[in-house]
Amino acid sequence: MADRSQPHPARLSRRRLLGGAAAAGAAGAAGIGWGAAAVTHRDHDRDPGLDTVAFYGAKQAGIATEPPLHAAFVAFDLKPGSRREDVIGLLKIWTDDASRLTQGKPALADTEPELAARPARLTVTVGFGPELFTAVALEDQRPHWLKPLPPFGIDKLDAAWCGGDLLLQICAEEATTVSHAVRVLSKHVKSLVTVRWVQRGFRNAARGQTMRNLMGSVDGTVNIAPGTVDFDRLVWDDGSSRPWLAGGTSMVMRRIAMNLETWDELDAEGRALTIGRTVEDGAPLSGTREFDVPDFAAVDRYGIPKIPPSSHIARAHRTHDGERFLRRGYNYDDAPAPGHMSNSGLLFASFQRDIDAQFLPVQRRLADFDALNQWTTPVGSAVFVIPPGVPGPGGYLGQQLFESAAAQR
Repeated sequence: MADRSQPHPARLSRRRLLGGAAAAGAAGAAGIGWGAAAVTHRDHDRDPGLDTVAFYGAKQAGIATEPPLHAAFVAFDLKPGSRREDVIGLLKIWTDDASRLTQGKPALADTEPELAARPARLTVTVGFGPELFTAVALEDQRPHWLKPLPPFGIDKLDAAWCGGDLLLQICAEEATTVSHAVRVLSKHVKSLVTVRWVQRGFRNAARGQTMRNLMGSVDGTVNIAPGTVDFDRLVWDDGSSRPWLAGGTSMVMRRIAMNLETWDELDAEGRALTIGRTVEDGAPLSGTREFDVPDFAAVDRYGIPKIPPSSHIARAHRTHDGERFLRRGYNYDDAPAPGHMSNSGLLFASFQRDIDAQFLPVQRRLADFDALNQWTTPVGSAVFVIPPGVPGPGGYLGQQLFESAAAQR
């Protein structure tokens, strides 16, 4: 009979983690996912599968919206020879379809209209990749930060999870709702685009609570709260550089693989020292509750920092107020390759006004040195600009961009 006894979990001491202290530099606190934010209120006397999120508005939904349980991120490439008029036509189709589906109505020519009856807080968010601007001859309207991220030493990027001319972020409380919306929105434009990649994710957090990733850690304790002055300043573009982008933002999409098979060998103390937070309740090692502000100057009775400078929250912390952005992460759990037990990780989506100023400094610190890098590997990367929303019926997603370009001709 096979021996099923569990090996003694590996231990990681604070002193061992402090070996990276010299490389750590400034310390602080941030997770790699969504944190406490505004909660969408629902009527609990009715079926939550009937809840809706408004589609029309100055800003697209799916960013400041409380993240629902399920998400799909779909990237598309334009077919060769696509013209500006083709892209406008595609965006008009997506606008019409999304405005119906998000309100529990079937899209035009919907072959499974019954599946549209449960919107379950469905949101559809559209993004434009860097090469879209070249394809439609609008390079002069492309934001300066809209370009592939620079290479990082920790990356092992797979082209199958990178890039894209167009993005759909589709989120809802029910997986069937997400799947139906993905199919409808994809098949209605199949003559114009090809699917580049599809990434599906899920969350497990109750309303008002922080989700846990598949390492078992709370993920996204520190975040920017929607509806605040900071959110408006750090996430939404004000149009000062590109007038057409007022009310829009940027999105970085990173697929981060987790080596759970070796993470399983680490004991609770080692995990806490790696992250900088306790496993059971997510409290920083200098505090007692999840939302306590980490004190990176705090030391134990031996003079050793309670939060190792090499820990994830120390390396991810901002060095100034401008290095903040919205985290909106989802777990993924796909079929493992032969010989492996898991293929899991995090679909890390961040939203910020300026990728170069806000996201890149933090990412560089994490790439230079982060204790968590031993168990996580970025395998996918893409950047998109998220255009403003559609103010009302009759408009279409991206209209501000294309009309501003037309006015300049």
